[in-house]
Formats: sequence, structure tokens, C-alpha cells
Amino acid sequence: MTTLSDWLAAQPVDPKLASVVATMAAASAEIAEVLRRAPITGQTGLAGHTNVQGEAQKALDVISNDIVLNHIRHNPDISLLVSEELDEAVHIQNQGRFMVATDPLDGSSNLDVNVTVGTIFSVLDASKGLLQRGSSQLAAGYAAYGPATSLVVTFGQSTTVFTLDADGTFQLTQEGLQVSSSSGEYAINTARERLWDAATRGYVAENVAGETGPAGKRYNMRWVGSMVADIHRILMRGGIFMYPLDSETVSKGGRLRLLYEANPMALLIEAAGGRSTTGRERILDLVPTGIHQRVPVILGSAEEVTRVEGWYGRG
Repeated sequence: MTTLSDWLAAQPVDPKLASVVATMAAASAEIAEVLRRAPITGQTGLAGHTNVQGEAQKALDVISNDIVLNHIRHNPDISLLVSEELDEAVHIQNQGRFMVATDPLDGSSNLDVNVTVGTIFSVLDASKGLLQRGSSQLAAGYAAYGPATSLVVTFGQSTTVFTLDADGTFQLTQEGLQVSSSSGEYAINTARERLWDAATRGYVAENVAGETGPAGKRYNMRWVGSMVADIHRILMRGGIFMYPLDSETVSKGGRLRLLYEANPMALLIEAAGGRSTTGRERILDLVPTGIHQRVPVILGSAEEVTRVEGWYGRG
């Protein structure tokens, strides 16, 4: 089989850029091993701290961040790190060209029930500063720690999937991944319905109406509460992920972070033929105003995203 190293060597990209993806893959493989043993070692609980988002950190949030930081420090081609778990950007002691923005352990609130969690990352040109449009990303990816550990990567043109084998090597398992243009699944936290805007209410109501509604087909609602898990399902079999602006998140600009959650996931989805939006504009066109900026996130199968945009266009 083709290994990640073999595949990276064959890509028409700067080998130094490929090395950044390899670094994040190595960090992910180490995190996967730590997670595998976490219930035995008692590391699934709270760390007793909060991050810059005001969220309680799990011990594994801190451990995963440290693992990523350690791997990045050993790559001379990386000079900047932005992490969900760190208040400020970290300037690495070298002159590397690249910056990594990461959520080291997405979905960590699910750790105690053994639900899929993940590591999300974005790679940018460090010389262009911390605050760049998502369309400027040079690469993006995530690792999904589930029954198998999957690594999903893009350099912007296509989306490729690797699987971690028993000896710690990522093997190529799917190339040229394409998101179904339409789907009968949507992912949204329906417990927040009372807070939704009219566009979200309208779109979901059409789905609930099923065959009798304007969509003319039956839908199923899926919600894991781990962005990596929900996006991985959508990449594999289609659907739409929604964390829209609502009356509770409007003061913050949204729930999910632009640099290291929305942007890398949007690049992966679009490279696989899907679409991404805040409801009113393409996620990858947003100009960031801060490293921890939050935004509404709607992405997935093109036809479903277009329907949501149609609802926002009504007013």
C-alpha cells in the first residue's frame, strides 16, 4: 500500500510544505496512542483550567496541545503556531516559512463516553501574518480518532484519506474523495431550536416535513457534538453540518473558531466538491479579525448548502 510519506513525496508541492503535513500526522499518531490508553491511565477528566475561550480544559486537551507543540518545534520549516488552547500565537525559534493553526483535540467533551474526537489543522504562509483569509491556506486536514484513526488531508485541489495501521504508519485508503452533491442527512443541535434565526428554522422545517415538504424527500438528523466526527461522516456519505448564528452566539459572532475549525474544514469540503458558508458569505472569503474569532459554520453537500443560502436570501 501507499504510505503517507510516499504520497507526500509524489505531490506537486513544496517538500517543506509536505513536511508540515507529515509533522501534524506524526503528532496525530502520538495523540491516537495517548487516547487509546487514556481510560486506563485516568486522563479523561478535567485539567482544572480554562482556555482562552472560557471553556474547561480536559487533561487531554493540554496533553494534545503539548504533543503538537513538541512536534512543531522539531520542524525548522514552521515558525508560528496558533492553538485553541493558547491565548497568544507561539513564535517558534526558527525562520520557517509556515504557520500552523490547530484545534489539538476537537470534541474533548466526548472523551468520557468514548466518542470520536479529532485534531484539526490549517497551514498558511507565516510571512503573510496571522490573520489571513481561508482561501490563502496552503494545506489543511484533520485526524479522526474513532474505531480507526483516519487522517484527511488537502492541498486545496482534492481531498485524500489515510488510515493509521498497527505499526503507526498512515496508509492511503481513499483518494479524490467527493462529497455527494445532495443528501438526506443534516447535522445540527436541535436543542438550540428556540435560539435559531428564521433561515435555520425554515430549512430544518422543510427537512422535517420530508416527502410532504418542498424538499420532497425524507431526511435524518445526525448530531455527534464533535465537529471532526460530524464532518468526517459528511465527507464519507454526504450531508450538511450547521452551527449557525443564533440569539445566544450573536454577541460572539458565532460558536466555532474561524482560523482552526471553520477554515480548514471548509477547505477540505470544498476540495471534495462541497460548499461552505456562514449563511451570507463563503467562509473561505472571510478576513479574520483575531486569532480566536468565532463565525457561523454551514458546510457540506452543495445542494443542501445552496438551499440554506436561499433561506438567508429571503431576508
